[in-house]
Amino acid sequence: MNNPILHPEIQEFIIQNTGADLTKLALQKNPFPDVEWISILNQIEARTKAKDKLPTWFSAKDIIYPSKISVEQTSSEKTATYKASLIEGETLIDLTGGFGVDDYYFSQRFISIAHCEINEDLSAIVSHNFEQLHVKNSHFYADDSANVLNNLNQKWDWIYIDPSRRNDAKGKVFMLKDCLPNVPESLDFYFEKSDSILIKTAPLLDISAGLSELKSVKNIHIIALENEVKELLFEIHKNYSGEITLKTANIVKDKIETFEFVLGAKGQFPSYNLPQKYLYEPNSAIMKSGGFDEVSTSFKINKLHKHSHLYTSDDLIDFPGRSFEIEKVISYNKNDMKNELLNKQANVTTRNFPETVENIRKKWKIKNGGNFYCFFTTDKNDNKIVLICRKIN
Repeated sequence: MNNPILHPEIQEFIIQNTGADLTKLALQKNPFPDVEWISILNQIEARTKAKDKLPTWFSAKDIIYPSKISVEQTSSEKTATYKASLIEGETLIDLTGGFGVDDYYFSQRFISIAHCEINEDLSAIVSHNFEQLHVKNSHFYADDSANVLNNLNQKWDWIYIDPSRRNDAKGKVFMLKDCLPNVPESLDFYFEKSDSILIKTAPLLDISAGLSELKSVKNIHIIALENEVKELLFEIHKNYSGEITLKTANIVKDKIETFEFVLGAKGQFPSYNLPQKYLYEPNSAIMKSGGFDEVSTSFKINKLHKHSHLYTSDDLIDFPGRSFEIEKVISYNKNDMKNELLNKQANVTTRNFPETVENIRKKWKIKNGGNFYCFFTTDKNDNKIVLICRKIN
């Protein structure tokens, strides 16, 4: 690829200045006057972003990065690795290729993949980077994905789509029809080209809203990284009309916390109890799934209250989330609070409680941090209580 950014001296400069203060660096004189200074600075900024998020790219030689925003919006390697483990086959076409992180990992699960990216410059960058990463089974098409599907005119084992929100789609609530490509509108066309489609959406998308726009959904995957939901995946199969399974995964340092349940399954009757010896707080992927009754029935643990989404048991279990040992339970009243928490240090969380963490801290002069975790919540008898705990994991 004939890009001046790849000149060895410029590449060395980018590597040496990764992590540098760009505000200060921008004020310096450009040591390479034949290349735009902003382009070099953009490479430094994007490479800095990639250090933790994209270590494979960061460690490779002669990688070209797109804009910082593209790096921020792309999948992390950890989520892409997990996502690729969900599907396999001979051929896959990615209709929204972007920076190609997902396709790098899909290429390890498929014999051949196609990367579609309407931005010609970005398509060329990804093609170049894949050469540097020694990926041999990928084909690149700098064109609208509908044109590529029509021109290639073949059947694919999988279609992968990561639609982007249109600029005019305002607010936190949005629909898939507000994205490009418009998947609901094009679904019948896609099913002519493949029987299996994987659609990635932002975590902002409401699951029920996604289901209202799509058909033939078999599985919904909720992927979190270090307890922050990063993406939803709708797995759809042509003519499928059976039950829908929600599968959650929270990728943490040394393990993946998984949980799954059938959406709308009958017979989910959670049990309730007052606080016992241990307390459990589900991870963010489970919280996004809404499977709160299913957590109680699956793990045979008790809910504190219908709307609290905290669980308790006398015997410690391996739980997909945070686990605590309850040291004391107090009523939320002036005397108990003065005796136990006034001017103390603790980590404060609220669940189904009428006051905010900020107000509680201010009102009772509770400093942040320390070894104690205080859950302000409501028990099964509708009493406001505080659980003073020590964290197990």
